[in-house]
Amino acid sequence: MQRIIVTGGAGFIGANYIHHLFENPDFIGYVLNIDKLTYAGNLESLKDIEKKYPNRYFFEQVDIADTDKIASIFEQFQPDTIVNFAAESHVDRSIDSPMEFINTNIVGTAVLLENALRYWQKLDKETQKKFRFHHISTDEVFGSLGEEGLFTESTPYDPSSPYSASKASSDHLVRAWHRTYGLPVTISNCSNNYGPYQFPEKLIPLMILNCLDHKPLPVYGQGLNVRDWLYVRDHCEAINYIIQQGTPGQTYNIGGHNEMRNIDIVNLICELLDELHPSSELKSYKQLITYVTDRPGHDLRYAIDSTKIQKELGWTPKETFNTGIRKTVIWYLENQDWWKNIQNKKYQQQRLGLGRNNKSTI
Repeated sequence: MQRIIVTGGAGFIGANYIHHLFENPDFIGYVLNIDKLTYAGNLESLKDIEKKYPNRYFFEQVDIADTDKIASIFEQFQPDTIVNFAAESHVDRSIDSPMEFINTNIVGTAVLLENALRYWQKLDKETQKKFRFHHISTDEVFGSLGEEGLFTESTPYDPSSPYSASKASSDHLVRAWHRTYGLPVTISNCSNNYGPYQFPEKLIPLMILNCLDHKPLPVYGQGLNVRDWLYVRDHCEAINYIIQQGTPGQTYNIGGHNEMRNIDIVNLICELLDELHPSSELKSYKQLITYVTDRPGHDLRYAIDSTKIQKELGWTPKETFNTGIRKTVIWYLENQDWWKNIQNKKYQQQRLGLGRNNKSTI
């Protein structure tokens, strides 16, 4: 019976990971979801899990930077696995409010590591061998690529934004706790995730919702920035491969093998919605595309080389971008209550990241 602590489990990837665990018939363990419930935390994403598994799924509203509460949770829950999703993750918000990213992503990770170490050191030798601390990171820590090349696990870190710098810092802490103290950790650096339950500040849900609301579709610069896109459930599967088969102390890149320019993604979303949910006011949603001033420090291209996880652990993504984006658009069309509640309470798709004294409604 696994006992898994998932930090940030009310966020986008964390919630999908919890769904992924309980949808696996071979999983018979317990999950404790720790989440601070900042603006992006949404327990509605897990209502069905809470209802179906009341004796195996638990939730605690806790800031991972709260040392005393984290220590108490380790002592009471007795985990054998920690999966650390908890992070402030939006580049634009990091430009406006960098200190929140430093507190959660750096201090919070250090608090988790220190408490995990104290707990792990008290375990017997056999239980110690089974313990894992898995840390989820991003390809943004590597900085910007040119038109060619891929990020590998040995690419030097070169972060551009407060967000990516804070994630780079947390990665270094995780490695240090392994090298210095022997804590059995693994790290994964993933490419851009998309799919169900994603907070609508991110590119893909933002474009879907703006189309449905007939709002402008803001494309930074000329939309030529390139990202590798990873369907979130493929990511969740890869994480389990690493936890179950990965070597402690190792880092694994997780990529979707789907390099896309931002403008091509926006056009594809418009085409899918033209097919699945045609506008009564517009010939095509493409008429809403609006080019806006680029984001400060906007990296041109990211692309992941995930050869290592493929060769060593046998994982490859199942979804192409075309299959994944269709599933995603359909999910947002079929789950309008989920995102309308966010609009009503938290976020109306306003632009962020223009600097601390600049605001925009686009």
